[in-house]
Amino acid sequence: MPSRYQQLTREQLAVLVPELLLTGHLIDRAGMAFCIAELGRESMTEIAIEEWAGASPIYTRRMQRALSFEGDDVVTIFKGLQLDIGAPPQFMDFRYTLEDRYHGGFHLDHCGALLDVEPMGEDYVRSMCHAIEDPTFDATAVATNPKARMRPVHRPPRVPSDRHPHCAWTVTIDDDSPAVEPIPALAVNARTRAATLELDPIDPADEGYGDYAGDLVSDVDFAAFSRSALVRLADEVCLQMHLLDLSFLLAVRDRADSPTAGRIALSQLVGHAGITAERLHRALGLGDGPEDAARLLELHPLANPAAYVDLERDGATVRVRRSPAHDDGAWISLCGPGSTRALQAVVRAVDPHLDVEVAGTESDWTATVVRTDAAAPEAGEVAITRFSGGAAFRFEPRRSLPLFVS
Repeated sequence: MPSRYQQLTREQLAVLVPELLLTGHLIDRAGMAFCIAELGRESMTEIAIEEWAGASPIYTRRMQRALSFEGDDVVTIFKGLQLDIGAPPQFMDFRYTLEDRYHGGFHLDHCGALLDVEPMGEDYVRSMCHAIEDPTFDATAVATNPKARMRPVHRPPRVPSDRHPHCAWTVTIDDDSPAVEPIPALAVNARTRAATLELDPIDPADEGYGDYAGDLVSDVDFAAFSRSALVRLADEVCLQMHLLDLSFLLAVRDRADSPTAGRIALSQLVGHAGITAERLHRALGLGDGPEDAARLLELHPLANPAAYVDLERDGATVRVRRSPAHDDGAWISLCGPGSTRALQAVVRAVDPHLDVEVAGTESDWTATVVRTDAAAPEAGEVAITRFSGGAAFRFEPRRSLPLFVS
């Protein structure tokens, strides 16, 4: 199934990919407030750990294979982090250092996640920067080498309160260390259609870089990649989001009854769908009519990759059919004639006067974007997600410099 992102130019794709990495990070911001409200802070912390540990090893290996940088060393770990929704460029501003193949480190010049959480108080900072990061950093490294360990040099709560950099970590691979054991949810997530989905390979003859097999760089220059590579990157980042969401749902369902889990799942999707649509609409310079909003739906992560979500657009109407995403219970399964709120959040990011008319069955339906006389208020879930600095974050130009052993 050809990627829907093939309709974009190389220049548009170079803008799109970092946007997708950033909005993937906002899945947590969209969902965790509702976990706290329904289940409490301690359960939220447990859910976050299982969410990332049950997804990141799968999608990290996928990205390594896609861009041909598989290995067992620190460089491979760092390259994976640069293309991970858990560490979106600049918003989570990782600065890397290399000592040798098995020793390195990083610090964060800017941690958008910390700045989101600090106003909530020290307990929440400790939950994120201690309870969640310790196991999830190691789980991410497992994708490259199960004997890798990430350990803090310093981390928040910040003392003094304006301490910079926000945190610093060492990364060590030691053959004498016991292997990190994956959590049980990882095996469950590994059996999903998202985990095993085959995507079109990168065309090595396309102009630009077709892989990341060369030197580690300080900042990934997405414009240097070929159009084919950027299409594959965009599809892989969307799969990262689906895998993270599926892992999130596994953790929530272990702690909540079905109605509560359903409320949390839909609230997370609505909040994420609206903010992501707003950012993509601005980044791609789309218009503000019904057909533009339908095109935004076509390009939105909830509808991609095309091999995962069966959706086609005709003017201002999109048609959805049953697909692997429905088999997994992914985002698209929360949309349809009886559940329009996520679709409304997307089109109203274009213009609050827009709405959707949806008809069909639960997994086979059409949605037509229409203009109404009255402007709809912003959905509460979108307003909650907007609390994150990532909602309004702006990328800046960076020079991409090679990093070598110090």
